[in-house]
Amino acid sequence: MRSACSWLWILLFLVLLRPGQSIWLTLPSTGTKCVSEEIQNNVVVLADYVVISDDHSHSPTISAKVTSPYGNNLHLRENATHGQFAFTTHEAGNYLACFWIDGHNPGGGSVSVNLDWKTGIGAKDWDSVARKEKIEGLELELRKLEGAVEAIHENLLFLKSREAEMRTVSEKTNTRVAWFSIMSLGVCIAVSSLQLWHLKRFFQKKKLI
Repeated sequence: MRSACSWLWILLFLVLLRPGQSIWLTLPSTGTKCVSEEIQNNVVVLADYVVISDDHSHSPTISAKVTSPYGNNLHLRENATHGQFAFTTHEAGNYLACFWIDGHNPGGGSVSVNLDWKTGIGAKDWDSVARKEKIEGLELELRKLEGAVEAIHENLLFLKSREAEMRTVSEKTNTRVAWFSIMSLGVCIAVSSLQLWHLKRFFQKKKLI
């Protein structure tokens, strides 16, 4: 019981510690750089990205593209110095965000991009919730904890379903390997018997036996 409570507090701490991810990307002059995250179904995703340039008078522009696990385009923007995308996932899997420099890059070198990626409870606008429901202080923090616990519960259910899927795949693989082994053994026995029969006929024709 104490071990289960310890794991629950660890998961709660991780959820609260990771409301979002601020990622720095260095885009090469040619090519694409991507980031991905495995997200389950029915999760809110919110992200902001901005080009960081020392020369504010000639800021380079980039293109951004976000795709779902099945390859559906969720966001596409070109010739941008900043942008935002938000969506609710309808597919479980790896969501991919790719960035590359387009033609407008006076410096010709690499470009730095800051990506603020938030999912689930981290993407929720708690200020709007506080204003709408007229809550503040400790009550607001309790609401955040409640949301964190719900997120933990959903993650545990997701992990449980993934574990069941992996167990099913493992069992099917073991069954196929067993049948393949049996078939291989049967083929070996059949080939050995055929060789013995052929050798016996050969020796009989030569009147050696």
